[in-house]
Amino acid sequence: MGYREELASGRVAFAHLIKVWHERNGWSHRVLPALAEALDLGRIHGSQLSMLRNGKLASPGPEVFLALGRINQLLAADGRAGELGEGLRLQLVDSPELVTTLEASALPVQDEGAPVLGPGELLEVFVGLRQPPQAFDLRIADAEAGPLSAALAQLLTAGRPWRLCRDQLMEAYPVEKRQRRQRFAEVMAGQRDFSAAELDSELADLRRTLARLGATGEGELEADQFLEVLRRQAADLGLSGGAAGAQLDLAAAIRQQLKDHR
Repeated sequence: MGYREELASGRVAFAHLIKVWHERNGWSHRVLPALAEALDLGRIHGSQLSMLRNGKLASPGPEVFLALGRINQLLAADGRAGELGEGLRLQLVDSPELVTTLEASALPVQDEGAPVLGPGELLEVFVGLRQPPQAFDLRIADAEAGPLSAALAQLLTAGRPWRLCRDQLMEAYPVEKRQRRQRFAEVMAGQRDFSAAELDSELADLRRTLARLGATGEGELEADQFLEVLRRQAADLGLSGGAAGAQLDLAAAIRQQLKDHR
């Protein structure tokens, strides 16, 4: 892999890292910039954070990694869900809304039992020299988008024909934009696959769909867990990330159904 590919891969990985960090904590986009300012840990603007989430900020300044890394280290050392250290509370005495936010959730970017990522480590992720913590890396390979789309349709229909599930699924799918609803229906019906980028952008709404169906509780299944379910489902279907899977012997499958129903 050349340096351009490493940089592109790193930007994508970092975008997922930031996205999952927010999602797991239930933070708004204002939390990290406000923390950086309140704690005097560096500077990061909301617009920069938004572009990082979308993989569109090609050359962020060093103060961005300084702020994010210091916040991450502080949360790992002095912040736990519902139990903020006294030192952190004192530093945020003039920002009670941030105290409330961190009391609800203050998870750092860190795999369990692994070292916490500071400014330098976050920079290494961004330039493609370091893999992000596994639970914060949701990258979907282009080659696995098809198998994962098939697994998703199998999961959401519980293996039943689309015509029997269509109304219930379309009612549970929370997106209102017509183009996306049509694309979702086509994937569920097996008429097309999501691309890797499309599936990545759909993850949050697909998990909401599961919750609205009553299959999971709200927030019960995190993004990395959901992807792992789909990957296992794809493997169970005989599909792989490297190809569309083994060709189905359709005639044999039809003969078996005829035999079963005689």
